[in-house]
Amino acid sequence: MHTQQNSSRQIHSSWFQVSDTTRKIIFIACLVLCLAPFISPAIALFMGLAVAQLTGHPYLHLNHKSTHFLLQASVVGLGFGMNVHNALQAGKTGILFTVASITGTLILGGLLGKWLHIERKTSYLISSGTAICGGSAIAAISPVIKAEEKQISVALGCIFILNSIALIIFPIIGHQLHLSQTQFGLWCAIAIHDTSSVVGAASKYGPHALEIATTVKLARALWIIPVAFMSAFIFKNQSKKISVPYFIGVFIIAMVANTYLPFVAAVSSYLITIAKVGLTLTLFLIGAGLSKKVLAAVGLKPLLQGIALWIAISGTALYAILHLA
Repeated sequence: MHTQQNSSRQIHSSWFQVSDTTRKIIFIACLVLCLAPFISPAIALFMGLAVAQLTGHPYLHLNHKSTHFLLQASVVGLGFGMNVHNALQAGKTGILFTVASITGTLILGGLLGKWLHIERKTSYLISSGTAICGGSAIAAISPVIKAEEKQISVALGCIFILNSIALIIFPIIGHQLHLSQTQFGLWCAIAIHDTSSVVGAASKYGPHALEIATTVKLARALWIIPVAFMSAFIFKNQSKKISVPYFIGVFIIAMVANTYLPFVAAVSSYLITIAKVGLTLTLFLIGAGLSKKVLAAVGLKPLLQGIALWIAISGTALYAILHLA
């Protein structure tokens, strides 16, 4: 019954009235197409958006868990293509940018939320998602501040809309400004919200950009833990139920194995290929989840807050990377 209700809602939120069977066939065909090497993460995202708007997602109730698992597995797979020594160097380079940008974004987000009269928890979730790692931060912090489903949906919708734009325009801007792969990787990790879009954009720019971006972004994701504890204090929640991103530890193990175990390095290219396919599928599913209903639920003021924060962090990070790094 629950599945039928979800299907009905999806039909009404799409442009065309089609049968469940037709929607499933179209959806599965697109999933299979995402396995092809010529389908980039950006194309997969647009395919997902097209499915969401035209026919609807037939398995919407499974989408969140699927994207969560696929993204984590893909990031771990990318770890098999990275070197510990390079990653440590990238982490040292990005630590100052990370601390400054997270602090600044949370403060600016709070001020913008008050100025725009946005509901406090919604504003805080958008700020946290922008400051740290998009949907993962929102998912971790929302139970800590006891956010309602509507507040979480608005924040996630806002973040994913801007992620979709970033995946397309960041590589274009990077090439126009002649950013090096190191500069672009740092910029992506700081200025793009979600890990999926960070990896997708950086992978289009080059292998070193991908290594820098992934390492710095995952180091940034660890800030979920102190920010979540701070959030519990701000919102006076004494339960201290914090979601720790354990997959980052598995990513580190993969990176160490690739650096020091020759037999792992010998098969790493195959694991990376599988991981990139997983990332492409992840972005397709994210796009397929952005139905008209989700987009409409975001509202103008939260979107304005998200855009203003994004422009501020993107512009400031780019200036710092070009002039201070």
